[in-house]
Amino acid sequence: MTGIVVLIVVLVAATAFGLWRRRADGRIRDISARGPLPVADDDPEVGMDEADGATLGERELGVPLGAEATLVQFSTAFCQPCRATRRILDEVSSMVEGVVHVEIDAEAHLDLVRRLDIRRTPTVLILDRDGIIRKRASGLPRKVDVIAAVGAVTGPANPSQ
Repeated sequence: MTGIVVLIVVLVAATAFGLWRRRADGRIRDISARGPLPVADDDPEVGMDEADGATLGERELGVPLGAEATLVQFSTAFCQPCRATRRILDEVSSMVEGVVHVEIDAEAHLDLVRRLDIRRTPTVLILDRDGIIRKRASGLPRKVDVIAAVGAVTGPANPSQ
């Protein structure tokens, strides 16, 4: 009888976790809701801004920032959702003027992964024109959510404009 109770508890817990994971996977969040990202004390030129969160620039990304926004995707070689995320972000960047998509290999940039607290791939960061990280998603985001997030970052409500 105890075995059946344990089995039922495990099944309920696993189902609850699965439902939570499905709901949270790929959801784009404001970075301000998480608070500022850690500041690198040892290198003042690293591009971190304590008040607004982290900033990324051409030095970290290897390409210039987009005129309006930059979509930064952290991926790994064997990540299946990373391929779908790449397609979505490529489509959005080609649809919206001034938006650039940059894909970063998480395994080759472990210092940046640690500094930005990237825990899984794909992780998408949406930067404004100044390189400040405004939004973040872990997992495969929906295309409409990415478009809405880019609109929120580049729209007139953006405080950096």
